Amino acid sequence: MSMKHLVYFFILVIGVFLGGCEKTEHYSLPPKYDFQPNIVWITCEDMSPRLGCYGDSIAKSPNIDNLAAQGVRYTNAFSVSGVCAPSRSALITGMYPTTIGSMHMRTMTRTSAIDKITDPDLLAIPTYEAVPSPDVKCFTEFLRARGYYCSNNSKEDYQFKRPVTAWDESSKRAHWRNRDVGQPFFAVFNFTITHESQIWIRAKDSLYTDPSKVVVPPYYPDTPIIRKDIARHYDNIALLDRQVDGLLYQLKEDGLMDSTIIFFFSDHGDGLPRAKRWIYDSGIKVPLIIRYPDLWGAGTINDNLISFIDFAPTVLSLADVEIPGHMQGRAFAGQQKAVDREYIFAAKDRMDPAMDNRRAVRDKHFKYIKNYMPERPYVQFLPYRDQMDLMKELIKYNKEGRLDEVQSLWFMQCKPSEELYDITVDPYEINNLAGHSDYKDVLIKLRNEHLIWKEETNDWGLIPETELIKKLWPPDGIQPVTEVPKIIMKQIGSGDSVSVRLTCSTEGASIGYKINEKDHWLLYSKPILLKRDIVLSVQSVRLGFKPSDIVVEKLN
Repeated sequence: MSMKHLVYFFILVIGVFLGGCEKTEHYSLPPKYDFQPNIVWITCEDMSPRLGCYGDSIAKSPNIDNLAAQGVRYTNAFSVSGVCAPSRSALITGMYPTTIGSMHMRTMTRTSAIDKITDPDLLAIPTYEAVPSPDVKCFTEFLRARGYYCSNNSKEDYQFKRPVTAWDESSKRAHWRNRDVGQPFFAVFNFTITHESQIWIRAKDSLYTDPSKVVVPPYYPDTPIIRKDIARHYDNIALLDRQVDGLLYQLKEDGLMDSTIIFFFSDHGDGLPRAKRWIYDSGIKVPLIIRYPDLWGAGTINDNLISFIDFAPTVLSLADVEIPGHMQGRAFAGQQKAVDREYIFAAKDRMDPAMDNRRAVRDKHFKYIKNYMPERPYVQFLPYRDQMDLMKELIKYNKEGRLDEVQSLWFMQCKPSEELYDITVDPYEINNLAGHSDYKDVLIKLRNEHLIWKEETNDWGLIPETELIKKLWPPDGIQPVTEVPKIIMKQIGSGDSVSVRLTCSTEGASIGYKINEKDHWLLYSKPILLKRDIVLSVQSVRLGFKPSDIVVEKLN
C-alpha cells in the first residue's frame, strides 16, 4: 500500500469509528484537479436524512454511512419544494420553479383526481410545459459543450419535455460505460425504492425494522399502523443502501473512484404525510454527501445552507465550466464557489387537485412561512397520498375526534396568514411564534426577506394557471414551435470534408444533430467538420416549446 493510500485508510478509520466526535468545519476549497473529474449523482426519492451517518440509530445504512466517512456530509441541504417535479426542474436548470413556471405538481399531465371533483377552477387548468427565459438551458448542455458524456438513469420529470440536447442518453440503460473511451462523464442514477408508494406497495412484506423502536413525531398519534408504516420506510431505506453499494461497486470495478466526484442526495424529504408536498423541514430537508477523488474533507461536516438551485452551478464549478449568469443558484464548492447563503427559500403550490400557495424562508435558526391561501385547509383531497395506511389512520382519528391538540393542527380548516418556528428548539414546527411579541423582530426580518425574494425572482405563484399559461405561451396559451434549423455548409479545400454551421432563428434555441440515424443526438456548440456522403439529422429545441421538425440532409 502506497503512503498516499495509507493516509486515506487512516482517514476512513477515523471517520467511521470516531463519527460521534466529528466537528462542523468551514474549510478551504477542494483542490483544482489536473484532469476533468467525472461527476456522479446518486439520487433517491422521498427521504429525509434518516441515515446512520446523520445520527439515526434506527437506520440500517452502512454503505451510505461509509460514503459519508469518505466525504463531506452536509447538514443543511434543502429542496425548493416538498415534491419531486418542481424540485427536479430546479436541479436541471439552477432556477426557482416559481420563476420558470414549474411550481405546480404536475403541469404536463392531467391527474385523474381532478376529474373526481367539481371545482371549476381546477377543472379549467390546462396541461402545459414550464417555459424558462431564453437563456436557460438544461445545465448538462454546458457540460456536453466541454466534452462531457452526460447520462441519466432515468427519471426526468422536469415539468417540460426533455430536449434532445440535454443528455447523450436518458433511459433505464443509460450508463457512463456507454461513453467513448477516456471521455469524462456526468451520470445520474435515480433509485425509487424509498418513494412513498413503496410503503403501501410493500405493505405485506415482512418487516425487519422493529416498529416499537421507531420515533413517532408529535403530529401523529402513536398507533401500531403508524409505527408500521414508519418502519416500512426504514426497511426501504435499507434496500436503498444495498442498491447504492451496487453502484459504488461498479465505479470501483471500473477503476473510477480516484477520478470521480460522487454526490448522494434525495429529491425532497420523507414520503410521509405532513412531510412530502410540504415545506416544513420534514418535506424539504435532505441528506447530502459529496465524496471527492482524493478523499478531500473526508469525515467532515458542513452546516452551510444549501439549496437545490445551487446544485447545477456547483457541478459546473467542479467541472471547471463557467457558470452562466442567468442561474439563480450559487456554487457551494469548486473554484467558482460563491459567498455562503444566509437563507434558503421554498414553495408549495397546487399538488394535483389540492390548491394552495405557501412560501418559506429559512435561516439556520428560524423558519418563516407565508400562507397566501389561509382560507384553504392544510389537508385537502389528495387520493394518491390517501392510499397510505398511515394517512388513513390520521383521517380516521380526526373524524373520531381522537387527535390531541398538536395532532389536530394539521387538520384545521383554515391556516394562519403567517407561521414562524424556532427550528433549534422546535424541529417539528409545531409552536407557531408569529403572534409572539418576543419574536416580532425575527418575524419582520424574515417577512421582508420573503418579499424581497418574491420580487427579485418574479414569483408567478399567485397567477391562476389559466392565466399563467398565457404568460408562458403568449399570447393565447398555445404552445409555440421552435423554428426549423438551417444547415450551412462550406467546402474545405478540394478534399472530402465539409464544415457545417447550424443556426436557428428562435431566441434561446439549442440545436441537436445526429450523424447517420443510428447515432445518438449530439449537442451543436460550434462549427463541425464532417465527411461527405454522411446523412446529417438536425433539430432545434427550446425548453417549453415544441421541438422543430427534424431536417435530414445528405452532405455532398
